[in-house]
Amino acid sequence: MKTCSLIVVGAVLMVFSHLASGTQADDTTIRIINQTQGVTPFINKVTLDVSDTSVLKSIQFTVIPKPGSVTRPLSGTYSNEYLVSRGFEHPPEVILPVYGLYDGYNNTVKLTYRFLDGSSKQVNTTITTTVFNDPCRYKNPTVLQHRSGGALSYDYMMVKGSCSDFAPAIIDTDGILRWVGTAGLSIGTVTFFDNAVYFGHGHNLSRIDLDGTVTLLGDYSSLRVVNFHHNIDRGKVGIILDADTTTDYNSVTIEVDASGRVLKTWNMANIISAAMIAGGDDPNQFVYHSPTDWFHLNGTTYNRADDSLIVSSRENFLICLDYETSTIKWILGDPTKKWHQFPSLRKFALTLAPGSRPPIGQHAPSIAYDQSLLLLDNGQSSVFQVPRGEQPGYASPRKYKLDLKAKIATEIWNFEMGQNIVCPFCGSVYEDSPLNYLIDYAFENPNAQNAFAQLLGLNAAGEKVFYYQYPTFSCTTAYRAFPIHLENTKFPTVGPQAINLSTRGLVLTGDNVLIGGFIITGTDPKTMLLRALGPSLRSLGVSGVLSDPVLRIYNSSGTLIAANDNWQSDPNHFVVEANGLTPANLLESATVQTLAPGAYTVIVRGTDPTPGIGLVELYDLSPLSNSKLKNISTRGSVGTTDNVLISGFIIGDVESATVVVRALGPSLAASGVSGVLSDPTLTIYNSTGTPIATNDNWQDNVNAIDIQRNGLAPPNPQESTLVLHLPAGSYTAVVRGANGGTGVGLAEVYTLH
Repeated sequence: MKTCSLIVVGAVLMVFSHLASGTQADDTTIRIINQTQGVTPFINKVTLDVSDTSVLKSIQFTVIPKPGSVTRPLSGTYSNEYLVSRGFEHPPEVILPVYGLYDGYNNTVKLTYRFLDGSSKQVNTTITTTVFNDPCRYKNPTVLQHRSGGALSYDYMMVKGSCSDFAPAIIDTDGILRWVGTAGLSIGTVTFFDNAVYFGHGHNLSRIDLDGTVTLLGDYSSLRVVNFHHNIDRGKVGIILDADTTTDYNSVTIEVDASGRVLKTWNMANIISAAMIAGGDDPNQFVYHSPTDWFHLNGTTYNRADDSLIVSSRENFLICLDYETSTIKWILGDPTKKWHQFPSLRKFALTLAPGSRPPIGQHAPSIAYDQSLLLLDNGQSSVFQVPRGEQPGYASPRKYKLDLKAKIATEIWNFEMGQNIVCPFCGSVYEDSPLNYLIDYAFENPNAQNAFAQLLGLNAAGEKVFYYQYPTFSCTTAYRAFPIHLENTKFPTVGPQAINLSTRGLVLTGDNVLIGGFIITGTDPKTMLLRALGPSLRSLGVSGVLSDPVLRIYNSSGTLIAANDNWQSDPNHFVVEANGLTPANLLESATVQTLAPGAYTVIVRGTDPTPGIGLVELYDLSPLSNSKLKNISTRGSVGTTDNVLISGFIIGDVESATVVVRALGPSLAASGVSGVLSDPTLTIYNSTGTPIATNDNWQDNVNAIDIQRNGLAPPNPQESTLVLHLPAGSYTAVVRGANGGTGVGLAEVYTLH
C-alpha cells in the first residue's frame, strides 16, 4: 500500500508541476482570422491573431503535396524578427505570407509555431486558390518522362523566359507550376538570390520577394547602361549583371550587392584590347564597340577557389580573369576560331587533352562540386567573327577538369543524347548536389515549324528522373533554368558558410583526447553551442563509447573560459533545449557561449581513464552575424575499421560554399604531438553516404595550385587536401591511415570567403 500511495502522490505532483510551468506554446493563443489571395493564385496572406507575439521565435508554413507527388513539400520559415522588419506584424495581428500554392486547388497548409522556450505547436488550414491563366503553357508540358521516384537532390527549378508578363516561373519536378513573377513585365534577365528574384529591366534592377512584393533597387543609367541582357549570376559578394552600354554591346559585366550597390565593373573590350596591345597585336582586328556583337557575353561564374571570374563569350571562348586585377588568366575555346590567330590571346589558351572537345558557342558556365567547369556546349559556330570555327550542329552539356599548372583542359563528362539535340542558342546545365543535373535545351528543333524547349533532370546514378517539353518561339519559354531549394526556405537568409562541425573519434588519456578548434573572424561576437557526446552513440550502433564525457573550452592564450560535465548544469541549458540540441543522455555535455572573434580550442576527455569513442560538436547559433567561422578542426586518434576520425560539417542554408578540407598527420609532430598518423587519407561523403571526393597526397590534387594560393598547403606531401564547391547540405569527412596505418590525425574544414 505504501508503494502504491507513493506512486499516486508522485503522479499528482507531476500533473500540478506541469500545470504550474506551462510552456509558451500552451500559454499562447493563435487564431487564423483571415485569408487574402495575393497578386497571383500561388500566393496567399494568412492573418493570425496572436495573444503574445513577444514569445514567438518563428512561424513555418508547409504546403502539403498533391496525392501522387514525388516532389518534397514546399516550406518557408519566418523568424519573428523578420516578420517585424517586413511590416507583417502589428500585435496582436501577424500577416503570414504563404507562397508556392497549387492554383485551382484546395491546398492543405500546415502551420508550425515555435516559441523562445523551445516549445511548438501545429495546426492545419485549407487555402483555396483560383485558376491561373498561363500564357506560357508551363502548366501543360508534353511529358516525355514523368518524375520518377529516383533520388534527386532538388525539387524546384526557376525557369527564365520572356513569354509573358509573369516572368520568371517556378516549376516543381512533378512538372507543376508553383509560382510566377509579379512585376508585370516580360523579362529575360533573372536569378534567385537572397531568397528572392532579382531581375534586370532596361537600365534598372529590381527584386521580387516570394510573397510578391516588388522593389526597385537601382537605376544604372549613370553608368551608361541602356539594357541588361542574358544572365544574372552569383558573384564574389553579390550578383553579376550582363549589361549593354552606350558604347559597348554585350561585353560589359557589373557586380552589385543585395541592395543593388555597384561593387565592380569589367569591360571586356578594354580588358582584351589591353592584353592584345601588350602582346603586340592590333585589337582593332578583333575588338569592336557598339553596336557590333563581336563578343556576345552571355554568362559568368565566380570561382572562389582562385578568386577569378569566368566569362562566356558565345562568339569566341571562355575567358578567365583575375577578380581583383582583371588580367587574363586563361582562355578555353575552339582553336579554329578567329581569336586563336592572335599570339597575344593564343598564349593564354589551355590545351585540350586527347579526346576532349572544345566548347563551341557555349552558355551557362558554372563551377561544379569538384571545382571542374560545367557548361552547355551549343555546338554553334561564330556568327560575327571569321573564321567561324567548328559547327558540330548539336548541343551537349560538358564538364572540364582544368589543370592550370600544366595548362590542360580535360573533358570528364558529357551528355550528348546520341548527338541528336539541336539547340544552337540559349539553354543551360547546372549541377545541384554532386552529379545531380538540370539540363535546359531552350530552343530545340529551331528550323522546324514547331520549336520547343525541354527540361531534363539527371540524378547521381545518371538516370533520367523527369523530362518535360514545352512549345516555344525562339528562347522565350526557357532561356535558362536552374535548381532552387524551397523545401525549407528561411527568412532571413543564411548565407554560404560552414555552420557546424561534428567529429567522432577515440578518446584516450593524456594528449590522446578529442581536440576541436575553430576560428571566428569579423567584428561581432558569435554565439556557439558546443556538445560532447558518448553514451547516446550506442543508439547509432557504436560500441565502446565514452561513458561520461567532459568538455572544456580554451581561448588562444590557453586560458580555460568554460567547462561542462553534465549539460543540465550549464547556465544556458534552456538555449540548448530551445534549439532542439538537448543531448540524449544526462551524462553528456553541452554549453552555450558568446565568443569574441579569435581562435578557440575545445577538449573532450572522460571523467575516468577508460578509453571510449566520443563526439564533439560545434554549432553556430548566429549564422547571420557579421562574423563567420573561418576554420573548424578536430584532432584525435585514428585507428582501423570504425575507429577512424569522422568529421561532419553542414554548408549554409540554401547557398553553396567553397571549402578546403585537410587531413594532417606528419606535420603535427612539429607541435609536439607524438604518435602521429604517418600518411593520412581523406574521403568526403554526401548526406546519402556516397563518396564524392578522395585524396591521399595533396600535391596529386589537380587543384593543388588553388590550395597553395589560399595559403593552405599542408607542410608534408603525405598529407591530404581537397578543394570543393559544395551546395547547401550535410557532408562527412573521414580520415584514415594509408595501408591501415594508425596514429593521431587532424581533420580541418576551411570556408573560403
